[in-house]
Amino acid sequence: MSTKNIKSMYRTMQSDPFPSKMEIAFVEGDERQVMFFEKMQWQIEGEIKGLRYGENPDQPAALYKLVNGNLTLGDVSSIAPGKYLASDIELLQSGKHPGKINITDADAALNILKFFSETPCAVIVKHNNPCGVACGANLSEAYIKALAADRIAAFGGAVALNREVDKETAERISESYCEVVVAPEYGEGSFEILSGRKNLRIMRIKNIHRLSEFDTQKVAEYKSLADGGVVVQWSYSPNARKASDLLAAETTYKGETYRVKREPTEKEVEDMLFGWLVESGVTSNSVLYVKDRATVAIGTGEQDRVGVAEMAKFKAYRNTADRLCWERFGISWLECSEPEKRAEIEKAVEEISGGLQGSVMVSDAFFPKRDGIEVGLKAGVTAVIQPGGSLRDHEVIQACNDFNAAMVFTGQRSFKH
Repeated sequence: MSTKNIKSMYRTMQSDPFPSKMEIAFVEGDERQVMFFEKMQWQIEGEIKGLRYGENPDQPAALYKLVNGNLTLGDVSSIAPGKYLASDIELLQSGKHPGKINITDADAALNILKFFSETPCAVIVKHNNPCGVACGANLSEAYIKALAADRIAAFGGAVALNREVDKETAERISESYCEVVVAPEYGEGSFEILSGRKNLRIMRIKNIHRLSEFDTQKVAEYKSLADGGVVVQWSYSPNARKASDLLAAETTYKGETYRVKREPTEKEVEDMLFGWLVESGVTSNSVLYVKDRATVAIGTGEQDRVGVAEMAKFKAYRNTADRLCWERFGISWLECSEPEKRAEIEKAVEEISGGLQGSVMVSDAFFPKRDGIEVGLKAGVTAVIQPGGSLRDHEVIQACNDFNAAMVFTGQRSFKH
């Protein structure tokens, strides 16, 4: 295959072999619960088209929306049909019309955004993981904070917003390269600004205004196995939503009770709850650092908890260097080659420990030993939220006491595979 042909595969539309309708039935004896789906397509340049392709250009794919049927298993019922989010987007500008990754990234962003309906919030997702999440006094502030969390990873990502896009926010978004913008509406002049990016997919989902109705709803999740088998599970929902849901970090070991000595401040609790809700959308193993209701750094998908804590710490330092370099010199950290400038930025980053001083550490599962939590504590973390339940919780509690850090347990793991 020539270089020309390799490049052209990204512009090629896969033929869609998938039928227009799909049914999934759950059967127990004579009882059948059937879910009915219809394939989503859009009119693009005078043609009816579905998904561009799947995860890779040589994988055909289709998007289906649930139009009828409801699943009830035990005392849990799935979300009612007709309440659409990413499965029924309005495509205001198609750019290179959406593929599977664009839809799933938008959906991953909405699954975090749904927890923050009461305040302007921005979520930036890349490859099904958030790279920046932030709340702000207004939408522009929220977006700026989310982008500053990791400008490098945000390149080519999907941006989801829970308020009508205004001109200032649109201008900020248009300054960087992203592939998808999702919002409930676009205010006067904002669409014109965004549409200047010809390859940008601009999506409108009016139900974003009703996201709070989705944050405790369940859906059946399906995972296909190599042999054609399927694993089905109910979707995850975090239990810790308010301060009273948090558990004291204490345990008993060999007849002795261990407890974290310092209670978290009101601000730390706010950041803990924010981080725990963001955590639900991050691939495990994961560790997050959060400050001022914005992510400082997100570590994802590692096999060990020490490694992911160190990865997130590295990202915090790198992201802070990049943000300061951009603010001071108008260039990214990766493009900064002048020794004097690099030395200035490196010194500034070290002085604030990569932005980790005073931050909250979030872990999706317990720390099996104190070595993982010490990565954050030594960098300036002052509070930790994690499920608890390790056989060595007493060691982790002692580590927090050694650093005068607060810690709470959620009593619930937050794995996402």
